[in-house]
Amino acid sequence: MELRDRAEHAIRRFHALEVANGGDPVIDYDCAPTTEHIEPYPDRFTALDELTALKAEAGDGPVAEQLTAHATYLAALMGEQIPLDDYLRRTQGCGATAWSDDYLVHRRAQAAAALADLGISWGEKCRDELRALDEQLAPGDVAEVIGEYADEYEPFVRDLAQTTATFNLTIEDVEHDEYWSYWLDGAGHDARLRINRKTASFTRGDAYRFALHEVLGHALQYASITEYAEAHDVPCPRLLAVHSNHQVLFEGLAQFLPLVASAADPVGVASARLDHFTQLLRAELHLMVNAGASVNECLERAIGRAPYLSAKDIEREIRDRSRDPRLRSYLWSYPAGVDWFMNLWEQEDKLLPEVLRAAYQRPLSPSELDNFRTSRQVPWGAG
Repeated sequence: MELRDRAEHAIRRFHALEVANGGDPVIDYDCAPTTEHIEPYPDRFTALDELTALKAEAGDGPVAEQLTAHATYLAALMGEQIPLDDYLRRTQGCGATAWSDDYLVHRRAQAAAALADLGISWGEKCRDELRALDEQLAPGDVAEVIGEYADEYEPFVRDLAQTTATFNLTIEDVEHDEYWSYWLDGAGHDARLRINRKTASFTRGDAYRFALHEVLGHALQYASITEYAEAHDVPCPRLLAVHSNHQVLFEGLAQFLPLVASAADPVGVASARLDHFTQLLRAELHLMVNAGASVNECLERAIGRAPYLSAKDIEREIRDRSRDPRLRSYLWSYPAGVDWFMNLWEQEDKLLPEVLRAAYQRPLSPSELDNFRTSRQVPWGAG
């Protein structure tokens, strides 16, 4: 694994350079933590040259794929204007293919029907009315309720994923003027969960979804991948980054877990259906703004499809998905991932335990995920 280890060292040096200069971290979760001192690259050009040289040496395979993702992201950070389809293929591992209009209408109809079952009509207030059915939690109660849900559903997730990995979770409250409400990072069996008080608001249902998504999805999954890598000489770099081709798996699975754990709950089903459709709409905006659509065209399309979105919501979406190199890659993983898992659940649910067992052992790329569905290949980004 000499090449893998050299690749990891190069990625760590890239990470150290970005952190030292006040940039976003490159590594979001380290599944092979080390006490070795990591010397940052002297500059981004040097980092790009070494990542590119290592990628050429690696040829094909998981090491080359990860190095390609890092080198592509770094070039974008430096100002290179990479067409969206190329950018997503080289980072997330799937192209910028649009979902059909018929498919979006179908998924919107599913969300509207699930809301109607609860007496909620599709319109400007539907998302607020759905949240109003739930109990609003006081800030001081949030951590306790999340812990209760995590404890309740942990045996179910562990049984489904066949994992015995241990993990330690630290929760921090922060205030950042950014899109995210929650962010998990860490190393080995130690995960850190940050709750962004500027954007986070919790109902009891939010706490349930949070426990499944962040705790039993991300934290347990990353600790399980760490445990597997400790016992096996895995060929892929053991460093996880949101601009790499395993993120579609991670965000798709984490969004999907709350639904599969409580599939009989009508409020949970309505939330999942509405979130799924909203992610598909966000993907449409992602494509539009990167293809040169005006901000007003994006606004008109979004309001026409999802009247419950605010102008502020839409402005943030089109800005982040076009101007920020990290989010231009990373945010595509949400719609691509959740749509893949929703289709798997609806059409080939018998494969779900097999996929989850593999996903809690090692990162899987979109192409590896589709290998589970050889009888029905679905292009990424197409419903």
